[in-house]
Amino acid sequence: MTEYPATDLPFDAEEILARLMRWSACESPTFDAAAVNRMMDMASRDLALLGARIDRIPGRMGLGDCVRARFPHPAGDAAPGILVLAHLDTVHPIGTLTKLPIRREGNKCYGPGIQDMKGGTVLAVEAMRQIIAAAMATHLPVTFLLTSDEEIGSPSTRDIIEAEASRNRFVLVPEPARPDGGVVTGRYAIARFNLKTTGRPSHAGARLAEGRSAIREMARQIVAIEDMTTEDCTFSVGVIHGGQWVNCVSTTCEAESLSMAKRQEDLDAGVEKMLALRSNANDVTLEVTRGVTRPVWEPDAKGMALYDQARKIANDIGFDINPQSAGGGSDGNFTGAMGITTLDGLGVQGALAHTLEEHVMIDSLVPRAKLLAGLLTTLA
Repeated sequence: MTEYPATDLPFDAEEILARLMRWSACESPTFDAAAVNRMMDMASRDLALLGARIDRIPGRMGLGDCVRARFPHPAGDAAPGILVLAHLDTVHPIGTLTKLPIRREGNKCYGPGIQDMKGGTVLAVEAMRQIIAAAMATHLPVTFLLTSDEEIGSPSTRDIIEAEASRNRFVLVPEPARPDGGVVTGRYAIARFNLKTTGRPSHAGARLAEGRSAIREMARQIVAIEDMTTEDCTFSVGVIHGGQWVNCVSTTCEAESLSMAKRQEDLDAGVEKMLALRSNANDVTLEVTRGVTRPVWEPDAKGMALYDQARKIANDIGFDINPQSAGGGSDGNFTGAMGITTLDGLGVQGALAHTLEEHVMIDSLVPRAKLLAGLLTTLA
């Protein structure tokens, strides 16, 4: 018998993987609300079968719904407990399965969203399944909140996340583990920006010189923006749309950029630089507006105490976890910045998220599920 009984529960990698493959096969890109809602339907059913009370929270801004699943507990719904915070939207458009089919190759399993972050969410569901099947008690009530827009910065769900987190004592975020298997005790600050250049149209063949190209000016701005990157604050442009006909000088061009910094003051300085950008071209205007921002989440004593407990559980299972601050952003930014005790990066080990080689390591499924079960049954 180990020090943490939940880690002795009979987790089975093949059973976990079968569910994960089903979830990954349900494509759920953020901007396809119907697809995300199909994924929410699947997750809701799995959680309802475990006895959770399911609340469906309608989406807004044209995005998908959220699901809140509360597990019965003698303390009742009002008692502060544990919030498992996860998202079920992915960056992969419908049809990705043709290029990234669900497949096993040795110790790897590939699929869209399988690492980020359906894998970790499935592990948390499996942890609750095993806890309930063994008639084990959790000291605190457990609630799952599954959101629909994390991959675009959670513009429609931040208020729900913060409201639900404020009712709980701990937040566990099963985002992917760090490359070395470590967990996340802090995250960098992130800001997004929307850019628009507006020029003057003309016929590109007959009157090229009369036009003022919005695309040309945006291209100049992109180079200038990315050249602002330093060790303290990074700048990148990941989306651009411009023009409609190749024989017309473009009137408008739109782009989206992202800045990330380890410290809030560095991000704030980066925001000032972005908002100060101006067009250098005659008769072409540039508009920069600030989009979704994730605040910096800095490690604190409460979070490190939670990490220490997680590390003891991991050591009892037979592996170690390092604490790390990380970029990339997650909904843990919000809860950690609120001062609620948060531990992130509790999900599967894998690699190449957001690419056509996204995969999980199969041998990480059981140890990571045991870690979650250990936390769910010992936090008090």
